[in-house]
Amino acid sequence: MHKPPVLGILGGGQLARMLALAAAPLGVKCLVVDEHADACAGHVAPLVVAGWSEHPRLLELAGQVDAVTFDFENVEAGLARALADRVAVWPPPFALAVSQDRVTEKTLFRECGIMTAEFAAVGTRAELDAAVATIGTPAILKTRRFGYDGKGQFRLKAPADADAAWQALGAQAIPDGLILESFVPFVREVSVLAVRGRDGEFRTWPLSQNSHTNGVLTMSLAPAPDIAALQPRADALARALAERLEYVGVLALELFVTAGGDLLGNEMAPRVHNSGHWTIEGAHTSQFENHVRAVLGMPLGDTGVRGPSAMFNWLGELPPMEPVLQTVDAHWHDYGKQARPGRKVGHATLCAPDGATLATRVDTVAKALGREVQAAPALRALRSG
Repeated sequence: MHKPPVLGILGGGQLARMLALAAAPLGVKCLVVDEHADACAGHVAPLVVAGWSEHPRLLELAGQVDAVTFDFENVEAGLARALADRVAVWPPPFALAVSQDRVTEKTLFRECGIMTAEFAAVGTRAELDAAVATIGTPAILKTRRFGYDGKGQFRLKAPADADAAWQALGAQAIPDGLILESFVPFVREVSVLAVRGRDGEFRTWPLSQNSHTNGVLTMSLAPAPDIAALQPRADALARALAERLEYVGVLALELFVTAGGDLLGNEMAPRVHNSGHWTIEGAHTSQFENHVRAVLGMPLGDTGVRGPSAMFNWLGELPPMEPVLQTVDAHWHDYGKQARPGRKVGHATLCAPDGATLATRVDTVAKALGREVQAAPALRALRSG
């Protein structure tokens, strides 16, 4: 009798939930591990509740699964390496470790030929002054580790802001350190979602154009307008990074597009990514399904699109679903999470056969929900494209 493969997922948030939902039609079972008993992935897959420091218990997972992956970057890299001695862990622990340190990450970017903003490691108040003198302002001071969705950041508009920046983040300079990055006057942010199989096969989805509020993604549009010249360059950068990391699975690379058309690496995510949620309905194979396929050694699926898509990210609490459900080719996703300010609680994807139709649908839903500001960047892009 055929024994279905089992995929272990470290982290039980919405990404793990959507991985488990994508795995089921492939005949793949998932076993999710999270430190919280109410983790939303536990609604759709068996959940093991364990703290991340419980290494002996977590290492037992290796005997119950065929491969291990993760749904967030803050899994301890040492745990991932220990598991990799017992079972296949994809993406590789090295990729996880790189993504956890902004200085290491940007250094690797440059080694792979990915341009970045100017940056400097900062560990003391004197080093901050030296970095400001070298890089100049405006600049952004960030924690090297654990910062995401705009957290752990302070913008310096002038050198005089160094005192306030150090007061805000200086305590975090020990032991992990900070990084000062020059501010990039970009015209838009795009992300390239790529997948690499165990055999080295490499594919990408069309670029997503992303909009943020207070550092948190609020909307993605895909394919991003006017990307004929950008797509092959972005694909090449993602491929160089994936091959350097000997990567397996889905990888997200966030890029700034400058007024001159340059692509600057912002950050990478060694996992499925918020800006790729549109692929569930908008692509022939979603990022979630292709991640499951890749880490279990299955053939990769087609990353082509069915048409243009726009994804609303719901933060804090879910809006009324009726305007979405009443829209043609619109798709509602409730993560089953308790409402909390700033928390990602769901998303909706609107699809259409062409950009003009998509703009009409996005505009209609945005007005019905009072989300005109959220939808404005996507509507401008659709109408100008």
